[in-house]
Amino acid sequence: MLERILLIEDDEAISEMVRSYLVKEGYEVETAFDGEAAESVFRLKPFDLVLLDLMLPKRSGTDILQTIRSSSLVPVLIMSAKDSDVDKALGLGFGADDYITKPFSMIELAARVKAAIRRAGYAAAGTPREEMSLPASQTITLRGLTVDLDNFSALKNGEEVKLTAKEFHILKLFVTHPGRVFTKAQIYASVWADDYYGDENVINVHMRRLREKIEDDPSHPEYIKTLWGIGYKLGEVQ
Repeated sequence: MLERILLIEDDEAISEMVRSYLVKEGYEVETAFDGEAAESVFRLKPFDLVLLDLMLPKRSGTDILQTIRSSSLVPVLIMSAKDSDVDKALGLGFGADDYITKPFSMIELAARVKAAIRRAGYAAAGTPREEMSLPASQTITLRGLTVDLDNFSALKNGEEVKLTAKEFHILKLFVTHPGRVFTKAQIYASVWADDYYGDENVINVHMRRLREKIEDDPSHPEYIKTLWGIGYKLGEVQ
C-alpha cells in the first residue's frame, strides 16, 4: 500500500510541483489549497504525513496544526517562506516534526518526507532508535529536576514540566550521557533519527524552548551548557 501524504499549500504551482515529484517517488498525494479544505480532507481518511504551509487562506497553518495535534500524532512537516526563529518556534512548539524553508530542493524535501515517515514507524513500533539500549525502568534526578525515562515525563521542584516529544528526547539524550559533548549534527541524528541538513534553527528553537522550561535562568543555563563552536553538554548539577 502506498504511503499517503496530505499536501496543504495555497500556491497551486508549488502544490503541483511538489505533488508530481512525490508521486514519482512512490507516494499517494492528496492536496488542499486552504485551511478549511485541509481540515475536511484530513478528517476523511488517515495519512502517513502532512506537508503544511503556514500562510493559508480561510484558516492559518498553525490553526490546522493545532487541529491535527488534537486528534493525531501523524508527522507534520512545515513548509514556509518565513525564515525566522519566531516562525519556527511557533510551528515546532505546536507539535510540528520538522521545518523546511522555501525555496527548497525537491531532493531535500523528499529526503525529509522519507525520514519523517520512517521516524513515525520507529515510534509506532515502540522502539525509538536512541532507547534500545536503555534499562527497562530508570529515573534520573539532577538538583531539582527529575527525569522519568519510563513514563517520558519530567518534574522540576516536584511540579510537572510539560515537554514536547522532541524536547523530552533531547533532555534524555543529555541526562543519560553525562560528561559527553554533543554537536548539533549528533543531536539531530539521535533525536530525529536522520542525517543533519545543517538547519541550525531547528536545534536552536528546541533547545531554547527546553531551557525555558527546565532552567531557573534560561539566559544562564545550568542543566544544558553551551560550548561555543562545539555543541552542548550536561552541566555539573548535583
